[in-house]
Amino acid sequence: MGIETSCDDTGCAVLNEDGNILGESLHSQHLVHLKHGGIIPPIAQDMHRKNIEHVVNLAVERSGIKFEDLSAIATTVEPGLPMSLSIGMKYGKHLCRLYKKPFIPIHHMKAHALTARMYDKSIEYPFLVLLVSGGHCLLAIAENVDDFLLLGKSTDNAPGEIMDKIARRLKLRNLEEYATLSGGRAVELAASKADNSTQFNYVIPLLHHKNCNFSFSGLHNQISRMIEKEEKIYGVAPDEVIPTVYNMCAGFLLTITRHICHRVQRAMEFIQIKNLIPPERRVLVMSGGVACNNFIPKGIEIICKEYGYKLVRPPPKLCTDNGIMIAWNGVERWKSQIGIYSDFEHITVKKSNPIGNSMIEEIENANLSCEWVKLKDLKHTSAVRDGN
Repeated sequence: MGIETSCDDTGCAVLNEDGNILGESLHSQHLVHLKHGGIIPPIAQDMHRKNIEHVVNLAVERSGIKFEDLSAIATTVEPGLPMSLSIGMKYGKHLCRLYKKPFIPIHHMKAHALTARMYDKSIEYPFLVLLVSGGHCLLAIAENVDDFLLLGKSTDNAPGEIMDKIARRLKLRNLEEYATLSGGRAVELAASKADNSTQFNYVIPLLHHKNCNFSFSGLHNQISRMIEKEEKIYGVAPDEVIPTVYNMCAGFLLTITRHICHRVQRAMEFIQIKNLIPPERRVLVMSGGVACNNFIPKGIEIICKEYGYKLVRPPPKLCTDNGIMIAWNGVERWKSQIGIYSDFEHITVKKSNPIGNSMIEEIENANLSCEWVKLKDLKHTSAVRDGN
């Protein structure tokens, strides 16, 4: 069983050792936090507390098995919102005590990274991982279920967080079509309606920094100033949306894509020089909430083809936070007999914890100058993605 409460979704799932989903349940707080303009930790914690027992019981009921039949209970304990994490951890431990089961503490980002192996059994270690979400943006090499090499991370804000902020600043929620969408989905849909994606010129972040780190705060500041300028030009009322909103979203999303592609390209060149991933295992897994976006992966796909990588993006329901990915990470650990505890009282939640050993300084010292791959024919289309 896997329990997930790292942020604002309460999730639980029961899997067998082959990765087949026996039962699952998810309670989303999305609309509540959308109304508040962002996630409020005490509210998130309270909703987890109210819903976790029902979510867990429903997943078990749907699985057709009993708590006594479980091999172990895996629960997210890091990284995330401590107030949210504590609810899942305490309930997971409670069940382990009650039914005398081992406890498997799960690193949230490692779970995101490895979910693709449940979806595509051909993926072998080591492989490259790009995790993009509302709380994280990083590049890493997954060497096994527990060991990762960190190649790059966000030095400030995460892309999903910036998309949410820009969507609010653009007042997209005031348009009925976007009223119930997340910021990222709203920006993507608005961008698909642009007639000139290059109307606004944005500076691509970190162009002269020879590492694989990410930065989105500067881009946020750029577009905020442009929005203010457009509002003055058109004299829009406080609750109105600027007429150029579609083109602004398109340019914004295109710049984010180019920035991410630059960092991925440098990572691939570094991996090739250091022979960190065998040529026959060149796989890039893209996961996390922002991986549900359809435009950014188009750019990543171009980079992957240039460097001989297979791009794997799990179905949207497995990219966002869910109990399935936690249960699957538990399955991988169970099979490898890594990180399984019968004595688990000492285990605590952590707000932050690196995914693995950092190679960021080594990449900077390599001083790689890249000839950027041209993102030809990268166009905004409808924000509808096939699959579940």
